[in-house]
Amino acid sequence: MMKKTIMMLLASSLTWSVPSLAKNPITDKMFTADPAAIVYQDTVFLYTGHDEDTDNTFYKMNDWLLFSSTDMVNWQHHGPIMKVTDFKWAEKHAWAAHMIERDGKFYFYTSVYHNSEKPGFAIGVAVADSPYGPFKDARGSALLTNDMTTQTDNDWDDIDPAVYIEENGDAYMFFGNLVPKYVKLKDNMIELDGEIKVLDLPNFTEALWLHKKGEYYYLSYASGFPETIHYAMSKSIHGPWQYKGLLNELAGNSETNHQSIIEFKNKDYFIYHNSAIQHDSAIGAGGRYRRSVAVDKLEYNVDGTIKRIIMTSEGITEPAR
Repeated sequence: MMKKTIMMLLASSLTWSVPSLAKNPITDKMFTADPAAIVYQDTVFLYTGHDEDTDNTFYKMNDWLLFSSTDMVNWQHHGPIMKVTDFKWAEKHAWAAHMIERDGKFYFYTSVYHNSEKPGFAIGVAVADSPYGPFKDARGSALLTNDMTTQTDNDWDDIDPAVYIEENGDAYMFFGNLVPKYVKLKDNMIELDGEIKVLDLPNFTEALWLHKKGEYYYLSYASGFPETIHYAMSKSIHGPWQYKGLLNELAGNSETNHQSIIEFKNKDYFIYHNSAIQHDSAIGAGGRYRRSVAVDKLEYNVDGTIKRIIMTSEGITEPAR
């Protein structure tokens, strides 16, 4: 317990506030993408990718960043929590990730490019005793590799992990590009438990995210290209999934669209990325490979469907209490 407390204090001492006047994106000090948020002990922990491309020609992503907030308006940046080379078997590309807590452990699932032993994108998992880290490879090998699925010829079709734990303790990982898939995890959270199953989602591209509200499960995802966010609903995590249509429009000049949906202090939020940083910022203009994480409110209709997201430049202006 003392060790855990010391680590959290040290991590907190390394933070600094991101200047915020309730605006989108949440920071203009660096380029961020692929948000994955969790709520833990009255704090939102937001994990993002880190776009470092200088000439806007392709994704240059070497590490993952952490931000936190207690009110959804003011954000603290805690620096990088991991780099792709922390997975000794990985070669490059710190792409989209997902965080989940179980029994006091924090599991960080990531999309990375495997070395030549098993070429193609793979999913790794790291673990820590604190949401701040330090994180270490939980297996010493990939959780899932490109050769374990055969639905496409692409070497990037096993990306964008999103993990959900049922009330009965069963854990599932959703993932995929072009073909949506999911698989049960063992209780230790670092091994697969059974066959990989394919989902039926119209015009699916990538970026699966599962959340539950009331009696309904919601499966949102990026569709088409350039990408918009669509969603489906079900009363079971196994489906059948009823397609509900468009949730979020094109995010400016970002061809990709990646979402995270959370409830925090009785309010619902839609976290996504765009390319809204202006050319006069200290780091230059955003673009298709220079993205920025933003937050707007999410609202439900009486029948449980979700209202279309309204993206704003103001962002969240009312602190969550």
